[in-house]
Amino acid sequence: MKKKHPIEALIEQGEHQQLDFKFEVSDSKKIARTLSAFANTDGGRLLIGVKDNGNISGVRSEEEYYMIEAASRMYTRPEVPFEATRWEVNGKTVLEVYIAPSPDKPYTAPDKDDKFKAYIRVADENILANEVLVLAWQKKHEPDGTLLKISKPVERLFAYLDNHPHINISQFCRIGRINYYTAKNILSDLLAMDALQYVVIDKHILYRRVLA
Repeated sequence: MKKKHPIEALIEQGEHQQLDFKFEVSDSKKIARTLSAFANTDGGRLLIGVKDNGNISGVRSEEEYYMIEAASRMYTRPEVPFEATRWEVNGKTVLEVYIAPSPDKPYTAPDKDDKFKAYIRVADENILANEVLVLAWQKKHEPDGTLLKISKPVERLFAYLDNHPHINISQFCRIGRINYYTAKNILSDLLAMDALQYVVIDKHILYRRVLA
């Protein structure tokens, strides 16, 4: 029995949060969003020369590598590091691009209006990170750490999450009796301290307790 190629084994998984297929790379800015999303989430692999249905079409030249390199160097801030490996599979070349999860987030890439935004990877899609996540990532880099006062809004938040699986920022404003700015700061503090984690449901970013 013929041994399966490691790339074929990967393709069998189908696209998911840590795996994306690309027939080709025609737009470095667009691919930069995928690099940003992988680096800001759990890392992942791009298989270039593979169609959405998993069929291997192969890459035609070195062009694909240079497009990825341009995406990283010119269109991600800070620059997203990657490792690239060329594989020969049944006479066709597949370029595997690996992006490790990184503590240096937020990594940003241009949106359709060329404004640099942070992205996260959800299932097989890249979606925009919100202000709360970006602020939480920035706070993780602060040398003095994050100091949180257990205020009435925080008590109300934890009481709510004792009885509900998650909360969004507008719900927190209401139950905490606070404005958006205060809610954003409290939620980002709690995320930075790993007391909360985010979850994405129907492309909406929600927050839940981290269970010990």
